[in-house]
Amino acid sequence: QRVHIGLDYFDASINRVAAWIIGARAVQQALLAALLEPTQQLRQAEAEADYTARLAALEAAKQLPVGAVWDYHCHTSGVPLDGQWLGRVREYESAVLSRR
Repeated sequence: QRVHIGLDYFDASINRVAAWIIGARAVQQALLAALLEPTQQLRQAEAEADYTARLAALEAAKQLPVGAVWDYHCHTSGVPLDGQWLGRVREYESAVLSRR
């Protein structure tokens, strides 16, 4: 009845803040992709043994606008889009982490 999601973001080769951000955003993007998947269509096709329809739905799902939905989510949440957050991490590294 419950789902637990664990996030292991440690990567000794890069900054921990950046690794944490990359990992957290990747989990959110994976959940978004799962929510956009046409699950009902896939289940119905499977139940009806309509493997052609199932394959067609799986192929169509590859073209879902996950990136556009993700960008909208980031924009409405007030967080940087992919490709824009790294500059903020670099600023944090030089302003805070370099003093440690």
